[in-house]
Amino acid sequence: MARSSSPPAAATWWAQRPPREQRLLLAAALLLGAALLWTQLLAPAWRTVRSFEAQRSALDTQLQRMLQLQAQAQRLQALPTLNAQGSQQALQRAVTEVLGAQGSLQVQGNVATVTLRQASPEALAQWLARTRTSARLVPHEAQLQRSPQGWSGTVRLLLGPT
Repeated sequence: MARSSSPPAAATWWAQRPPREQRLLLAAALLLGAALLWTQLLAPAWRTVRSFEAQRSALDTQLQRMLQLQAQAQRLQALPTLNAQGSQQALQRAVTEVLGAQGSLQVQGNVATVTLRQASPEALAQWLARTRTSARLVPHEAQLQRSPQGWSGTVRLLLGPT
């Protein structure tokens, strides 16, 4: 197949434009190219650079919190383990001292059930923390309802082997 010696249609069209129109078309193409370059490449990178410091401080805060949790977990792991009787006694003390009349404890086998009656959010949080650290227990099952007076319901914990 032989190539035609006639110039392409675009080159012919371009050659027919007056020099002033050619300059305007080149300027428009450059402006369009610059806008495309900015919106697709430079603007996203610039936003990332500008938000870096805020993201860094948020990540630093998150890292500090994770390190605190890691240290707490290591402290808890270093504590000697309790048998079921020791856990039950520590749990009873936590219920009595923190929840008072707002909580009661019943134990059947290796399952401890704590019944809450309108416990304040602060008391509930303090009791959960104390149960975790002193009795070395975490809730296995919880059925709680929130009301304006506080939290009510049951929390079940599994005691260790006897």
